[in-house]
Amino acid sequence: MSGGVKRVVLAYSGGLDTSVILRWLQEVYGAEVVTFTADLGQGEELEPARTKAELLGVKPEHIFIEDLREAFVRDFVFPMMRANTIYEGTYLLGTSIARPLIAQRLIEIAAQVGADAVSHGATGKGNDQVRFELAAYALNPDIRIIAPWREWDLTSRTRLIAYAEERQIPIARDKRGEPPYSTDANLLHISYEGKALEDPWVEPDADMFTRSVAPEEAPDQPTYVEIDFVDGDPVAVDDEALSPAALLARLNDLAGANGIGRADIVENRFVGMKSRGVYETPGGTVLHVAHRAIEQITLDRNAGHLKDSLMPRYAELVYNGFWFDPEREALQALIDRTQRAVTGRVRLKLYKGAVQVAGRRSPHSLYSTEHVTFEEDAVYDQRDAQGFIKLNALRLRLLARTRGA
Repeated sequence: MSGGVKRVVLAYSGGLDTSVILRWLQEVYGAEVVTFTADLGQGEELEPARTKAELLGVKPEHIFIEDLREAFVRDFVFPMMRANTIYEGTYLLGTSIARPLIAQRLIEIAAQVGADAVSHGATGKGNDQVRFELAAYALNPDIRIIAPWREWDLTSRTRLIAYAEERQIPIARDKRGEPPYSTDANLLHISYEGKALEDPWVEPDADMFTRSVAPEEAPDQPTYVEIDFVDGDPVAVDDEALSPAALLARLNDLAGANGIGRADIVENRFVGMKSRGVYETPGGTVLHVAHRAIEQITLDRNAGHLKDSLMPRYAELVYNGFWFDPEREALQALIDRTQRAVTGRVRLKLYKGAVQVAGRRSPHSLYSTEHVTFEEDAVYDQRDAQGFIKLNALRLRLLARTRGA
């Protein structure tokens, strides 16, 4: 089965699944394993992954643990936010947008250490296998990808635990029981899927959420926050300049404390089935509202409408795993061109799960009080509207006459 694989880079979390995969790759493929663990702001201590990898025989120089929070937000989250991206009207793509960065580093590390293959722990039913592998092949068309969940017979939690116990792989106490759902977290969001959430009629347990209070338990007084944008990207919160990762973390705290960012979705997976996911995206929800607000006064009407018409396609490309696709890159170039004047400040009111725009201003604002006032003005001749309407109605009047005949 090994087919000449001598060294493989594994996307490694240190959890049960990827620890079993690590040992399985060593046994079944006879390959030397290199581990890569990314800190994307999931809020977990990652050094235990190093200890566990060493325990499983990985050389210290082949254990990569990297803080990618700034790169994640700057190079992936913010470009996506410039497009106002939402999948199927609700999902802010928190899981989807993290996968291309992980795949990119897998391929880069594989080149660095001379690996023949990369491996991941995504299952054969989900979207992540597609996202990881499309990105990997786009960056290295000749790389070999090993997806154990599509190959092995360890098809249940019981079998995984038995395999781990037989080989003395440490198992966290809470992993021995059946978890109520699976989670995936990064600085943009946390997701909850499967098991107890598989019935879309059943409401999630209130104590499941970790990044936001329940809206009904949020403060009785609203929180106001001001966000500054430069060329479409947020750069400061309440007059404090912040790095991309620090800014998103700050908004997560503010929004989560006000019960903002929860979503319960039944989405269409790329592989064909529908799945139910519950998400917390507090800071991302605030950023989405704020970015649209600053665009409303800085974007030309047709440019904004063009962006809106392209967004569903952009969202689908991100969701399906085509981040490194020329189509997504071409759309990004167009989107980024529209952002050159998207600079200014937005004031928001956060209150019991809701985000409301309370003000916006920009040095590039296209909003003209002189033109929109209901009072007397000297810049707009209302008589001009008659010819405008008649010209736009010409084809409709001709059509009506033809139908009347």
